[in-house]
Amino acid sequence: MTSRYPAIAADIAKLFAERDTHAVEVAVLQPADPFLDMAGEDLRRRIFLTESETGKTLCLRPEFTIPVCLDHIASQAGTPRRYSYLGEVFRQRREGGNEFFQAGIEDLGDRDTAAADARSLADAHALLSLVLPSVPLAITLGDQTLFEAVLAALGLPRGWRMRLARAFGSASMLEAALADLANPPRNSQLSGPVALLVLDSDTDGLAAYIAAGMEEAGLSASSGRAPADIARRLIEKAQLRSVRLSDEAFSALKGFLEIDLALGGATEALEKFAAAAGLSLGAALENFAARAEAIAAHGLPVEKIRYDAAFGRPLDYYTGLVFEIAAQGGDRPLVGGGRYDRLLTLLGAQKPIPGVGFSVWLDRIEALREPTR
Repeated sequence: MTSRYPAIAADIAKLFAERDTHAVEVAVLQPADPFLDMAGEDLRRRIFLTESETGKTLCLRPEFTIPVCLDHIASQAGTPRRYSYLGEVFRQRREGGNEFFQAGIEDLGDRDTAAADARSLADAHALLSLVLPSVPLAITLGDQTLFEAVLAALGLPRGWRMRLARAFGSASMLEAALADLANPPRNSQLSGPVALLVLDSDTDGLAAYIAAGMEEAGLSASSGRAPADIARRLIEKAQLRSVRLSDEAFSALKGFLEIDLALGGATEALEKFAAAAGLSLGAALENFAARAEAIAAHGLPVEKIRYDAAFGRPLDYYTGLVFEIAAQGGDRPLVGGGRYDRLLTLLGAQKPIPGVGFSVWLDRIEALREPTR
């Protein structure tokens, strides 16, 4: 590792030690299910899968956040606790090789989420400033919680809130979801007992009907989705098709997603948006304002940090702040991070543990450090 990245590895290790982190190493082979369930479609497509001698599905480590959280749970360590790492990850990639190095910090258990968010962003910015001192940086922030608060305040039903929340971070998915919300597609041509069961939202009855049909056709539930899953999806799709947002509410949602400005003016802009739309964003907006103040207190240039209301990251486990840092004018992030307050509970923690962290692409940094030829 150090022979490949001598200067970067030494500088980063020193910074991590100064930032009061516990350096950890996690296994290269990881259980695949947590990544397949929680990592997002973009990452799922690029994971290298394998199998143990006992038939358990494993994968080569595609990122560090989930393994660090699993190790924290297994160790039963107390919180708050800050972990740092530097090592290889393995993904199928269009550019470069399939093995590359990442470094980062996972900050677990701090209940002052605004302070922890700001610290994570400051740590990431400090790392890049250390190894790329002459490269101007561009920071972009988004907020999953604030987006979901807007959806709830607009009165969208749960199914639509879930679909839009899943789309946050993917421009194409969000655009498709908004198009369907503006002009709901016609109901598919269901007929007979299926149509009646869907109309009645009878999940159990529909699952039983589907199971009987599969049995008659000689299909087992293990050969695809379970009947209950198929039933839930059919009913959810029908419910989504039945909702049409009012012109005023749809305009407000579009207006929110168009907010894109320097962080220094973002809180005021959001307050004006909420007042004009008649929406109460409550704790989500209060936390946003507290985080912006905490970021400024770290000395970060809030006038140069961009808040984009439509900005998300393509990982399913994010719940609040999301951010990326790139070279000014660059088309690929050097750092990506965010908050994931539900992740540790989903991974098996006995009580909720808030978390926030970031990862740095060392190969992209190395490319910027190479002298111009």
